[in-house]
Amino acid sequence: MTQDPARAAASVEIAPAQTRRRELLAFLVLAFGIWPVVAVGVVGGYGFLVWMYQIVFGPPGPPGG
Repeated sequence: MTQDPARAAASVEIAPAQTRRRELLAFLVLAFGIWPVVAVGVVGGYGFLVWMYQIVFGPPGPPGG
């Protein structure tokens, strides 16, 4: 059972307009969906880390007298 490679490649090809639409959709999902969530998570994680550090070792500044 053999298959013609040129025919197989032609059937898999996607129209340029459909490719552009998929790329635009992927960009919008990344730009307005995934990356904002990642950014909030990173900033929130850093804030939590600083907060825990200050709970354990005290706030920054000169030692109390």
